[in-house]
Amino acid sequence: MPQSIDWSRPWYESVRGAAAKLTGDVHFRDAFSAQAAALGLRNHQGLPLSFVPQEALPDGIAYEAFIGATGGVPTRDNLHDFFNGLVWLSFPAIKVQLNALQAAQIAQDGVGKSRGPARDAATIFDENAALLVVRDCDGGHRLTEALREHRWHDAFVGQRASFGPDAQVWLFGHALMEKLVAPRKAITAHTRVVVADDDFFAMEHDARRAWLDRKVARELAGHGLSTADFTPMQALGVPGWWPGQDDAFYADATVFRPKRPVAVK
Repeated sequence: MPQSIDWSRPWYESVRGAAAKLTGDVHFRDAFSAQAAALGLRNHQGLPLSFVPQEALPDGIAYEAFIGATGGVPTRDNLHDFFNGLVWLSFPAIKVQLNALQAAQIAQDGVGKSRGPARDAATIFDENAALLVVRDCDGGHRLTEALREHRWHDAFVGQRASFGPDAQVWLFGHALMEKLVAPRKAITAHTRVVVADDDFFAMEHDARRAWLDRKVARELAGHGLSTADFTPMQALGVPGWWPGQDDAFYADATVFRPKRPVAVK
């Protein structure tokens, strides 16, 4: 397991359980395959999921199509693919649905020079998404509106008390997790809002993660995905995720930028 990761960071909570099962005497790729087998994970074609060396991906075959056709996830010996494996083990239903969306688009349109809007949205989700779960209450809806309107001080300071009781952030994107190994204030997630009832917030951690996995996968299967589904959120702006989160911290307009006005045609 890579040694450069500070697992105490709050943004790794969503994958910490899968990471805790790794040992230093087994390569993480093989350990991931063992965990996937123990969980009975399968891709959207019903094929058992495993993690294979990058060399198993033939030239000219798209990564997503290969996973869909074989169940094998090509995995390089780097942090990027390490976090990708952890997300597969932590949110398998979402990952399967994203792969199904991407594989279907490739089958329809080919690989091409451009991914197209559906694959673009799936790639953004896969690489850089955070899931913001908000309680279905006035506070949760006000927080969502503030974030979507880029009212950062209102969201992160004025509604700071909502984080925890009425709102939780679960990182999903593996490139986002990789960037946060060396945290910088400007790192921003493409955030998808998920509305939950009171029962969710009363669950234990693993039950909440499983609920979130099923819920988002069902939404993707039923409604697809577009880039309009995301709103930006600065990872280190999440209350409690970084020291010194005072008014001056959030007043930094180079990071916490106001929303651009809509152009009048």
